Amino acid sequence: MTPVPSRVVVGVTGATGAVYAVRLLERLRAARRETHLVVSAAGVLNVHHELGLDRKALEDLADVAYSPSDVGAAIASGSFATDAMVIAPCSMKTLAAIAHGLSDNLLTRAADVTLKERRRLVLMVRETPFNLAHLRNMIALTEMGGVIFPPLPAFYHRPQSIDELVRDTVERVLALIGVEAAIPKPWKGL
Repeated sequence: MTPVPSRVVVGVTGATGAVYAVRLLERLRAARRETHLVVSAAGVLNVHHELGLDRKALEDLADVAYSPSDVGAAIASGSFATDAMVIAPCSMKTLAAIAHGLSDNLLTRAADVTLKERRRLVLMVRETPFNLAHLRNMIALTEMGGVIFPPLPAFYHRPQSIDELVRDTVERVLALIGVEAAIPKPWKGL
């Protein structure tokens, strides 16, 4: 029997924090994980605004890239085996759509499939402060088995740069989805 490749679906939305998506894709490639990328139109705009990258440059970081309108793509079916899905960053609009089962594009459909197949879904939500609708949607998603992971930096390891903060946050996400090569900086006590 041929082993199923270790696959991770990565979604990118228009929330701020495009650097998390880029770093996540780079680390998944280094960890030899097959990546399947879907980026919303707002996600493309934000990646360009924050990092100066176009859609092609972002898609080149993934093994396979899909259009958000391609609802017939492989990742839209539970029969396509994946290990996890991470949405980095995740807008409140996308959070709401997933929390309410609105599979109206490939990104939200892939998240719905991840939940229904009881696979790990991690949403790196980006908004502050949260309003009541945001919090209720986060609760709903948590009750469904999703993981709400705001990319809040840790300072106990005394980071010296923004890159170091981003790197450690992404390593924590990798550990959460079961990537053995993840190297988050642990708290070692006082």
